[in-house]
Amino acid sequence: MKTEESAPRRKHQPTARHCPERPPAMAPSSPFRLDFDGSTVDGSWFTAVTDFARHTAWLNAPAEAWTQYGLGVFAVLMIVGWWQARRADAATMTAALVAPVCVLVAFVVAEVVKSGVAELRPCRSLPNAFIVEACPALDDYAFPSGHSTVAAATVAALYLVSRRLCAIAALFALAEGASRVYVGAHYPHDVAGSFVVGLLVALAASVVLRRVASGYVETLRTGRLRPLLAVS
Repeated sequence: MKTEESAPRRKHQPTARHCPERPPAMAPSSPFRLDFDGSTVDGSWFTAVTDFARHTAWLNAPAEAWTQYGLGVFAVLMIVGWWQARRADAATMTAALVAPVCVLVAFVVAEVVKSGVAELRPCRSLPNAFIVEACPALDDYAFPSGHSTVAAATVAALYLVSRRLCAIAALFALAEGASRVYVGAHYPHDVAGSFVVGLLVALAASVVLRRVASGYVETLRTGRLRPLLAVS
């Protein structure tokens, strides 16, 4: 019995990884948003880095893991700073205790700036670029980098705690910033801007909070919390 020939199957055409097409032009947004296109600043530098990522496939997975989970290193450094500050004076211990608060303040400031600048992620402005990290939501903007802000803010927060820990944090912060460009999450200027925001805001917060809270911490060091705040 003769059967009808089945329609030929179309082969699946692979598409570029995590590279959605550039969104169509939208109606004018809030006057408080710039809707900035970062590709006009250093798009060529960005694609030079991502082309390097294209040719170093062996490094893609480690870089993506570091850029996402490397922030844990900064948390560990702040814990080490608190532990070491137990042998220092009350001002140093205060700086260690407020370090996470300073980082949080810097991150919040960065998020406010990010909402105002409203710079589209590179994966949307440069859809043909090689992108390692998955492209985030359309309203998850690029400038400044949140990850790099946290890294830089930790460097500043540790400056008044331990110069050695500050230097170590600075090396890890550079690695975090570089990884954000390598995986295609941010332009170089996003990282540079986040370093400025993170360093300035966290250092200012650290100076102010240390001055305000040092007396209170000094009092706590003589009470029940002494084992946590000073070496007996």
